[in-house]
Amino acid sequence: KSDSDTYSCDIGDAQSRAKLTVQETPVLFKQELENKEAKEGKQVKLTCELSKPGTPVKWMKGDTVLYASEKYEFKQQGTVAELIIRDVKSVDA
Repeated sequence: KSDSDTYSCDIGDAQSRAKLTVQETPVLFKQELENKEAKEGKQVKLTCELSKPGTPVKWMKGDTVLYASEKYEFKQQGTVAELIIRDVKSVDA
């Protein structure tokens, strides 16, 4: 998308110009989240893979946005995003 702009070819006495518009492809899930089971007090990791690296991810539990804390850790490398939930309890289901 950042390559969208007007480009020109200059030969001194004349110029030719063209406008380039780059359409972004939508981000899709290459691998979706999978259901997990965990024992109380343990740690669980939820992982998904996106079609485009560096895509911002927002993690949610129901309608509540999650924020990094001692309970929740977020990792993202390339196209893979992970949510680590520590010390799981029944209310985390």
